[in-house]
Amino acid sequence: MCVLLRIGPMSREERARPLGLIAGSGRFPILVLKEAQRQGTPMVVAAIKEEASPQVATCVADAGEGFTLHWIALGQLGKLIRLFQKSGVEKALMAGQVRHSQIFSPNTPASRKLLSAMPDLTMLKVLMSLPRKNTESLIRGVVGVLEENGIQLLDSTLFLKDLMAGSGVLTDREPSAAEWRDIEYGRPIARQLARLDLGQSIVVKDCAVVAVEAMEGTDETVERAARLTGGQGLTLIKVARPEQDMRFDVPVLGLDTLKVMAECNVTAVAVDEGRTLFLDKERFILGANELGVSIVSGSE
Repeated sequence: MCVLLRIGPMSREERARPLGLIAGSGRFPILVLKEAQRQGTPMVVAAIKEEASPQVATCVADAGEGFTLHWIALGQLGKLIRLFQKSGVEKALMAGQVRHSQIFSPNTPASRKLLSAMPDLTMLKVLMSLPRKNTESLIRGVVGVLEENGIQLLDSTLFLKDLMAGSGVLTDREPSAAEWRDIEYGRPIARQLARLDLGQSIVVKDCAVVAVEAMEGTDETVERAARLTGGQGLTLIKVARPEQDMRFDVPVLGLDTLKVMAECNVTAVAVDEGRTLFLDKERFILGANELGVSIVSGSE
């Protein structure tokens, strides 16, 4: 089910000029495409071969005139820039995950990992210029090169503001007293870890941190916590970075994570108000209610 939203009127000139979409994995790019089609906003879609779903191709085909699809490898930054420039793209969005392990692997140097994704000279120059060898530095480097070439990156949630977390308890059930203690204990820790770029999720049980997210992502972090606790009830805390750049790497929760939560006995979730995106929001909240999971959203 796609939730289609309105972000306000666009001028005739803006409607005629295509937006670029850099599509990663999951439903995020699908939802963006559906809303762009509804608004009549043309899009040039650069789908990342290693990540994007075949559904992206279907969605572009269904959108019809004004929508074009191009498959690119993860490291083909120069090709991406040439594609957008040739197509008249001056503004673009990033939507969908690019798994950290696709870029950096514990057993593979970053340069060798990117070679497997056929990097071009433009991407290699970005890699060589990185002050730190982490994912955020790489993405910021890519954003900088795009902007140097006349392509402005927009807020990735531009089309999906109504899917962002609201304020307060979002589900039928409020957290229990024990869950509130875990949330109050864990949130400052999660924020410190996010500030250090060590991941945006932690799992807490009885005011003890059971698992911390790194490159593996939220779902695997939850699964690891469940193994360590033998299936006891857990609290998941997911936060944004202190100065979260909404152009990329926005905290996201979707139905796949909800399934993992059910399997791993996550009973409460805390997220950041206005800075966490729920894909299939209505179904996510409905599913959480059916599972008896409490979801609470707050600010710092």
